[in-house]
Amino acid sequence: MSLMQVVKPKIRGFICVTAHPEGCAAHVQEQIDYIKAQKPLQGGPKSVLVIGSSTGYGLSSRIALAFGSKAATLGIFFEKPSEGGKPASAGWYNSAAFEKAAHRDGLWAKSLNGDAFSNEIKEQAIAIIKKEMPKIDLVVYSLASPRRTDPKTGISHRSVLKPIGAPFSSKNLDTDSHKVDEVTIEPAVEGDVENTVKVMGGEDWELWMDALEEAGVLAEGCNSVAYSYLGPEVTWPVYKNGTIGKAKEDLERAAQAIDALLKIKRGKAFVSVNKAVVTQASSAIPVVPLYISLLFKIMKAKGLQEGCIEQAWRLFSTQLYNDNFLNYDEAGRVRVDDWEMRPDVQEEVFAIWPKVNTENLSELTDYAGYQGEFLKLFGFGIPGIDYDKEVDIEVPIESLA
Repeated sequence: MSLMQVVKPKIRGFICVTAHPEGCAAHVQEQIDYIKAQKPLQGGPKSVLVIGSSTGYGLSSRIALAFGSKAATLGIFFEKPSEGGKPASAGWYNSAAFEKAAHRDGLWAKSLNGDAFSNEIKEQAIAIIKKEMPKIDLVVYSLASPRRTDPKTGISHRSVLKPIGAPFSSKNLDTDSHKVDEVTIEPAVEGDVENTVKVMGGEDWELWMDALEEAGVLAEGCNSVAYSYLGPEVTWPVYKNGTIGKAKEDLERAAQAIDALLKIKRGKAFVSVNKAVVTQASSAIPVVPLYISLLFKIMKAKGLQEGCIEQAWRLFSTQLYNDNFLNYDEAGRVRVDDWEMRPDVQEEVFAIWPKVNTENLSELTDYAGYQGEFLKLFGFGIPGIDYDKEVDIEVPIESLA
């Protein structure tokens, strides 16, 4: 089946409701080409489960490990196929492109599309691993979802992005109007922290690892990583010290529990704190788009700028594999946001921060770069793609077909 149409970006708030299949495929290929230009990982994993594998750090991790370590990869995601004449989600097109490229290179790759929080998807994943894969030697946990249904209670929880204790006001970039304004976020109310921890904390990561261990599908020496972000002090009231911060603390608690489980197998579990990048999740956080626009300008000028693929590769190639050691901070986290958090970078960001307004936004920040990265998430603005040409929006994911 095919359905040809011209696909243009339609942006509503902080998401784009359309995605371009050929643009998404080109974006995936860009990342594959980057990995193929690196030296292969020494001692890298050969059988990888990526939970949350269709966009952002999860997708980049899957690409890095497949093409940099020749790993078999099982990817879990919850994405929409093309339906009713509408394009599929970007994550669907990304996953289709990844699988096609992996299979073309003779790599084993399979995907599961469904609710990763559910027992059913965990059971299906375990069945595939038992039947078709070697035991898993790396689990990447990279889920980003606004809601979660607890499989034990059947209760649905929704996360919120709020400060705790008092309202938070700050300078903000409204990406709809392209204006710098002031935003005030009211504090969390009863139940907000608990719900956010339920959705974005470490409970589901633990459930996955317990299920995999119980099923006997974790290899000797198996490692597991979950991704997190801390950010600069200007975002702390709504992030590190807000409801999401409490969820991140719970993720670190889970890392310790999972690490104890994996130590028996001479493996380890850890939280990797990554740098600020443009993702669908980060676009929704007040203050962050303005901060990222400033950060990009400064990091590019210093030759330090990285996207998801460069970050994933740096984690795997300079810390987890190639006979390297993980570099933990005082809280036991691995930091790949070290270049972002360099004092010279942060000092420059916050020297400019008070001066930014709507009139000088494009001069003082790299807002154009931010916008470009945002569109790229959905397959738009990629060089070499003719966006006036009709494309087939009915793209199958090979292992789901």
